[in-house]
This record gives sequence, structure tokens and C-alpha cells, in this order.
Amino acid sequence: MIAVNPYWGRIDQPFEDVAALLSRSAGSPMTLPLLDYREAWQRGEISEQDVQRALAESDSDLTVEQLIDALEAPQPAPVLLPLLSDLLDRKRDLQQQPAWCDTITHQISQFCAAYFDREQAVWHPDQAGRLYASWRSALHSDHSVALLMRAPHIPAKATALAEDPQQQILDALVQLAVPESEWPAYLQAVLMRVSGWAAWCAYLRWQARLEGGDDQTLIDLLAIRLSWESLLDDGARGDNSQWAAWQADWLQRSGEDYCGALQIPLLWQRAHELSYQRGLRQKLQLQPVVEVTEQPAVQAAFCIDVRSEVFRRHLEAQSPDIQTLGFAGFFGLPISYAPLGTAARRPQLPGLLAPVLDITDSAGNAARDAEIVESRTRSLRSMLGWRVFESVPLSTFTLVESLGLGYLGKLVKRSLPGDAALTSVDTLGLDARQAYDVQPTLDTATAGGVEGQADIAARVLGGMGLGEYVAPLVLLIGHGSQARNNPHRAGLDCGACCGQTGEVNARALAGLLNDPDVRQRLVDKGVIIPHNTRFVAGLHNTTTDEITLYDLDDLTGSHARDLQRITAQLAAAGASAREERAPALGLDALVGQPEALQRALRERANDWAQTRPEWGLANNAAFIVAPRTRTRGVDLEGRSFLHDYDYRKDPDGSLLELIMTAPMIVTNWINMQYFASTVDNKRFGSGNKTLHNVTGGRIGVFEGNGGDLRIGLPWQSLHDGDHWMHTPLRLTVVIDAPQAAIDTVIANHQMVQQLLDNRWLYLMRLEGEQMECYREGSWQRWEARRAG
Repeated sequence: MIAVNPYWGRIDQPFEDVAALLSRSAGSPMTLPLLDYREAWQRGEISEQDVQRALAESDSDLTVEQLIDALEAPQPAPVLLPLLSDLLDRKRDLQQQPAWCDTITHQISQFCAAYFDREQAVWHPDQAGRLYASWRSALHSDHSVALLMRAPHIPAKATALAEDPQQQILDALVQLAVPESEWPAYLQAVLMRVSGWAAWCAYLRWQARLEGGDDQTLIDLLAIRLSWESLLDDGARGDNSQWAAWQADWLQRSGEDYCGALQIPLLWQRAHELSYQRGLRQKLQLQPVVEVTEQPAVQAAFCIDVRSEVFRRHLEAQSPDIQTLGFAGFFGLPISYAPLGTAARRPQLPGLLAPVLDITDSAGNAARDAEIVESRTRSLRSMLGWRVFESVPLSTFTLVESLGLGYLGKLVKRSLPGDAALTSVDTLGLDARQAYDVQPTLDTATAGGVEGQADIAARVLGGMGLGEYVAPLVLLIGHGSQARNNPHRAGLDCGACCGQTGEVNARALAGLLNDPDVRQRLVDKGVIIPHNTRFVAGLHNTTTDEITLYDLDDLTGSHARDLQRITAQLAAAGASAREERAPALGLDALVGQPEALQRALRERANDWAQTRPEWGLANNAAFIVAPRTRTRGVDLEGRSFLHDYDYRKDPDGSLLELIMTAPMIVTNWINMQYFASTVDNKRFGSGNKTLHNVTGGRIGVFEGNGGDLRIGLPWQSLHDGDHWMHTPLRLTVVIDAPQAAIDTVIANHQMVQQLLDNRWLYLMRLEGEQMECYREGSWQRWEARRAG
């Protein structure tokens, strides 16, 4: 569950064209209903100036008055291109009979869940061959749909389906006489009926291509869904046939003006984005640059995550000698992590990338490591047998029956609210002493020995801007969320760490940078870390705004005093951050009661029934790439990703290129996942969290016991029951860098060009007090208007 832009495969097309295509092929909106824009207009959130600017950017002949009048008119729902199964459903009594479309989706979805499952289901179909072949074989003897829908011919007709999925796709297109010019639109409409499972298949293809291979499962899924259309075709071709009625319906719908119908909501969407950009511009242009004159006693590097912005602001308020930095939360380590004594391995880097380095745990002693491996193996072997049993639906209660009242006590204890702190799943199977002894450690072989480790260290330090001055104490703060009974908890962890917490990366990097041999080799590379500098790893619990620091045993003397001071400052910053977040969590009454508020947040985090332990990255809207002096002291409301960057230290633009092709892409993915989950939660979100059932061996969730695989964010992560907590705005990227350097990156990377030219994100450039906007290949000055 990492944040992915669900429109990513279409960034080569303009945003407005994709909105029309998805409206046509899936009935999927890419804006809010006009009612939401009317409310924003009435609140004064969107001004007439914003509407005028939106019109000026477009080729529309509409006026401001016409746009305002449209807010009061009824808005027709999008109508998708019909399939033959839709026509059959219109002729059925759906009050008394099940719908073909729903039944087909349920059959495919249940089959896919069993096929892809590796650890949850009791029964599996043939998993040795491809998805299509397994489905085709099973359908021959599956009479469930035939009985439910009173269609006894289905199993027999299934035997005539082609063995090859691509041949079956072609056969179905010919059978249904779909004109070749309509194939792309028709196949898109077919695949969007199972878009959740299509997303999973696309993920398999993405992973295969990262490793230099490929995967054809998406073709199999298309063949399966299209096969159902051919199975429902009765073969009649007369004027009064079902096929003729469907063809006429398709012809009528495909000729409708989808772009024209979307013009008004798209203009209001743009006006809403301009209203946010107007406020952001004023904050950045009119705020004086805060220069910290004294050298910082502590530097703290946080993830660029929007939740870090709140904490960083409150931490810096504790003292002028604290400097915070923003850097991608995987801390530049392209790693996979294997907990000591297990066969498990997971990536700890952005989903854009494939890991090239390995990390495991070590106590620093081979004999001690071997002892821990043996002990942990025994512990996991006995523990996981019951954990597999517990993963079966309703098995918690089955366990009570099997084990008696002794287990009931454990169940009740786990269900009661508590205020326990965040614990790492990586300690599973370790006792307290073993968990304390081991530390994530970079494998020297994959890292290229000390020389390779020094290269990694130099690259990371340069990326963070820690070159000219390094403080005596440097904190590397990853982040993670604390939640119980939450299948989507990985979506609250670090996206830069592939949906894991940042603990492993932070601790591994701290160990690397504290290594005397690595430091000595860094000197040869012109990178000097003062001998009295110590790097300390930490984890920001974003649910409770508490910081945990790790591996502190050998901090003595002045470091111990510095640690004591910064620990108190971290605690004070956490208390202030909690008070800022309290109203959004419905905890207004506890503002001014720090201990009670902290306890309440911990209890929310540990409550199995809590659907909103925190708001995650809700309301994200901007990515600012600039020195912290540009934003220090500015209240960005927890809506901005912050990446430190000083173009004066990047003469060849290589660091800027890395930021615009990696962190900027990740923030776009996060932004568009939240966007899509809000404007179309039915297709790109996951619905009501209280109805979720984990399926497919933890692939994802069903909403209820069937239907399509649900992707994206649940409704409760975006809405508080009364209001949207996320405003769906395309990302605004603000960069403090010379125009030529930015233009070079755009020119050299087609992906960046497409995101900008097709309006999947917006780019602005800071220069002194001025700001320029990038649009259609050119820069336009956007002047600040000072009050008075």
C-alpha cells in the first residue's frame, strides 16, 4: 500500500482529455461535484480573481457570470460507454434478479483473490499456469454462475474459448463485430469494469519491468472480462436482437460530447487550485527570508512528508540554534531489508526504483548473531502457526472455541484501549534483549566495501546539504504511523520507504556515518565530518507526534548534555504539534492539557475500532524545493512537502535533476492518489473502511465480501463525516533555482515534460521576491501584491 498516481499511464495526454476519456469509458469523474465548488465560492475560498485567471488560461468562451450561474444548475451524472452485459441488465428485473455486471465482477474478483493468494485462502485454483488459462479451466466445471443466473449454457460455451488469451481477445472482438477503429475505446471500457484487479496486474508488470523482465497478467485479465461479453452473446444479429440494440446504444453514447460536458467543472477545479496558489505565493513572497546567523548546535533531517512540516516548525521554534532539513525519508539508501534470522525481504525505497543494496540486522558479533538466529527461528516457528490460523476470517472467535477461555483473556486485552507506545514489527520473534542488541547494518559486500560505503555517505551528505558545516549532533528522523486493526496502515507510513517506517534507513545511515573507517575514506573525497560530530537515528510517530531516538549507548560527555537538551526540545515540539492537530481529530477540548492530549492520541492509535487514527497526508497541495531560510517561520498548514535545496551548492544542476525526477515524482504520486481517491472514491478509493475484508493474501481489500478489488484510500481517510479533510488540488511545485537549470531538467526528461505540459502538476520558480509560473513551455511573471 504505497501511494501511486492511478493516472500514471496517461500522463502523456492532457489532464482534460483523460478526464473526458475516463468519463466516457468508466463514468469516472476527475473533479468534485459542482456543489463542492459552490460551497468554496460562497465561503470566499475561491475569488472572482481566481475564476477570471482560470478562464484566461483556457480557450473557453464562457464568462465569469455563466460559471457562477452553473453552480446553481443540476449537474448530470457521467454516463459510461455500454457493454452488452449492461443491455442485458436493463432488461432484467434487478429488484428480483441479480445483475449480470455485478455477478461477472464478483466471479472474476473471487477467482483472482484465490489465484493470487499465497497464504490466506484454504482453496486455490491452479496457480502454476497463467491467470487466463487457470480461469478458463475452472469455468468449465464451475456451475455457480450458471445456477445463479439461470444460464446453464455457460460452462459448455466456456470450452470454446481460445486457449491463448490474445487470440481470445481477437476472437471476441470479431464475434461481437466491434469496428477496429473502436477497439481501443471498447477494450478500455471492458477493462475498467475490473479496474481494481487491473491495478494489481499493472503492479505485477511494473515490478517485473523494474527487474528487467515483463508480465502479461493484465492481458489475461482483459481476456477474462471480455470473454464474459462473448459468453453472454446469443449469436442473434437481427434488427431486434440484443446485439443490435447494444450496437445502437454504443453508437449513440460514443458520439456524445464528453469534453463539452466537463468544461465547467474543470474550470472550477482550476480556479480552486489558483486560489491555493494565490495564498501560497503571498506567504512565500511576502515572508522575509529568515537567516540564522549562528551555527546550529543541532541539525535534524526529516522526511519531506507534509506531516514533518508541522513538527519541524514547532521544533525550530524551540531555539534559533536548531536547524531542520528536508530530505526523502529513505535517506538516499537504495536498499532491501532482511530481518536477521528470517527469509523475509522487503524494499525500503521509493516504488519508482529497484533496490541495489542489502541490509540486515547485526549485534556486531558473529557468535551473538548466530545465537539470535537460532532462537528467533524457534520462536517464529511456534508463533506463526497460530498467526496463520488467526488470518482466516472470523478465526479470532474460532480460536476462542479451540483454545478455551485462556485465549479469550488475550483477545479482550488486545481489544481494550491502551496508551502503549509504537513498537516495531521487525522485533517479532525477538526477546527484549535481542531486540536491543541488533541494529540494521549495510551489507559491505553489496555496498562495495568501505570505498563503496564512503561513496554512498558522500552522496547522501551532499543531497542533504551537509557539506560546509556539520553540527556536533545530527538527527536522522524517519517516520512511521501507529495504528491497530488497519489494513491500510502502510499508506500512513513512509512512501519514500515503500510503505514501511523509516527506522531501518535512519539507523543504517547513522551507523554508516559514525563508522571511523568510512569517515577516514570521506576525507580522501574532500568530505570532512568533524571528529566530535555524532549522528543519531530517530523515528517520528506521526500519529502521536512523539520522537524515539535509537542506539544511544555510547553518547557521553558533551553529546550526552546535547542529547538531554534536544530530547526536551523534541518533547516540547511534539506537544505543540499535537495541539495544532487536535481540532482536526475532534480533540479540541484537550488543547491546553498536554498529558491528557498525548494519552488520548495514544489510545486512538491503539484502538481497534478507530477508523481515523490520524489524517496521514490529507490536504497535501505543494512541494517546495528551496533552502529552509525561505520557509522557516512560515505556517504552511501541514500541506507542503519540503525538500532542502541550495542551487549555489549545485553548480552542474545534478542534484536538482535528481529532485525533479525522483522526489517530485513521488510527491506527484501521493498527491494524485489522494486526488483520485477523493473525486472518485468508488473507483480509485476503497470505500467504507468498516466494511473491509482483507483478501488475496493481504493484496488488498474487498468492501464487504466481494465486488472488485478496492484500491486507493478509504473514505474515512479523507472525510470526517461532515466535511472533506482533503481538498483535491493538483500539486504545485515551487523551486528556488535559476531558470536555465530548471529548463535543462525539463528538456532532458520527457516524463517531467509530460507532467508539466499536460497539467498533471504545476511549476513555479522563486527568484528573490518574484515568482514565475511555468506554462506551455514558457515562464510568466506572477507579481506579489503587498497589503496597502
